[in-house]
Amino acid sequence: MRWSILFFFLSWRFSVTAAVEEYREELTLRPLVDGKLAAHFSFSTLLRSAVPRDPSSLGTDDTSQHYTLFPLALGQILREHAIPEFHLTINSGKWDYDRWGHPGEPGVGSGAELWAWMGDGTAVQTSIDARWKALQNSLSGLFCASLGSMDALHTTSPANAFLPTGDLPRLLAPARDAYTLRHATLPAERVCTENLTPFLKLLPCPSRAGIAALLEPHRIFDADWHGLGVHVRWRADRGVQLTLTVQVVLDSVRTSTERRRDWTLESLFGRSLPRSCNVASSSVVLVTLPSDESAYTLSPEPHVSIEGTWSRTSDLNIVMKWPEEERFSYPLNIPPLSDLSVRRTLKGSSQTHGELSVVVRNNRPVPVRTHYLETMPWHVEFFLHTLTVTCGDRGVDCASLLTNMTYTPSRPHATPAQLLATLELPPHETLHLSLRVRKAFLRYTEHPPDAQRGWDLPPAVFVPFDAPHRRIYTPALLVDLATPDFSMPYNVIIMSSTLIALIFGSLFNMLIRRFVVIEVDVKVD
Repeated sequence: MRWSILFFFLSWRFSVTAAVEEYREELTLRPLVDGKLAAHFSFSTLLRSAVPRDPSSLGTDDTSQHYTLFPLALGQILREHAIPEFHLTINSGKWDYDRWGHPGEPGVGSGAELWAWMGDGTAVQTSIDARWKALQNSLSGLFCASLGSMDALHTTSPANAFLPTGDLPRLLAPARDAYTLRHATLPAERVCTENLTPFLKLLPCPSRAGIAALLEPHRIFDADWHGLGVHVRWRADRGVQLTLTVQVVLDSVRTSTERRRDWTLESLFGRSLPRSCNVASSSVVLVTLPSDESAYTLSPEPHVSIEGTWSRTSDLNIVMKWPEEERFSYPLNIPPLSDLSVRRTLKGSSQTHGELSVVVRNNRPVPVRTHYLETMPWHVEFFLHTLTVTCGDRGVDCASLLTNMTYTPSRPHATPAQLLATLELPPHETLHLSLRVRKAFLRYTEHPPDAQRGWDLPPAVFVPFDAPHRRIYTPALLVDLATPDFSMPYNVIIMSSTLIALIFGSLFNMLIRRFVVIEVDVKVD
């Protein structure tokens, strides 16, 4: 499939702080085959020649930090806890890989996901676990999210599935190059305006100028899928890089009265692009042209030369239309746009046992090797001896395609279970994985307030060997555990109170009330 990309330069200049800090912003608009539009906002700030703090220096006073474009609140967190790299995403909805392809940022799992690479400290107060918990609490307060509940029940270390996206600085003695991964998910967490507001405050031009002015909350959270991302990495040849991302999938057909897929910036985001951000070294809008042969028009005329310099001070409103299309018709047979198609379900109506089923199909004409990661809370226990791997619809045994399996069992009320394996997928082949599970019986104090809704299970993750930073997330699952009737305590209280009132009232009346016989003279005429 061939794609054409057009560039709209809102501004391209060098700021006065380019020698130390550099800020770039970019918006990518990609029409999808099902009539929707994927928008990817990226805001990147670079601290040139900056080096993350060494964990061995946490016991001493840190050097003074001065930022012009880099957000001070986030910079203090990185220095206070010596974090060279971390990634935070909060998403709502289900990303459809088959229809939408691979996203601009790989972290599209439902809920909140946080993972970080950290070096070990020299004291208990600066250990990885202590700083991991402090990082969660700091980000929770900064973004108004429930990240503080990512305790040991949600934390794992799948190092092979989440490789560093940048460089890790060399540590001082005695822990040279001793880096460890911490990963946690909250599948029930959802993104809202309480997260977007502090997110925008980290930008140099939050909502007054630049591409960030398009982030109108009512339009963003009305999208079919939306998510926020915060990515910090260190590059030895450049410095510390912060990338703030917003991804949305908008449905212009649903909001159109004529059921057309025509769109403009004003129809999508409720406003056009205002003047450029003065401190941004570049502000670029990229439009990916659809691959179908339908006739479309795009205005204004884009600037396709990256080397050209062009500045725009007036509003920019990009318009894309299909004049010959009276009404958009949804395609019936869409070939999968992703390398792998994954379907994951939890079968069984029993509240004590079930079966986890995973179906993976290789859409490429060449073999694919991928990591397969399952993370389950302790109340869902795997039975590894029931694991079966079959190929196609014939049910042929393909256990040899599952290799390098590592299983870390859970500890009740303490840590989750982790299953990491390698899958060998032949060309255009479908693998069926089946595994029986057992559901634990929880204490009544361990149930959430909405216990009757069920428990959210984290999504499974597939990481291809040839593209380790292109992960595939399955949708989160909902498991039904044995739940007590929490209305019974109230029924018992009401029944007991009624009986006590009746019995006590009757005895009290008999003990203190005096019964007197009164004779009434009745005169008869």
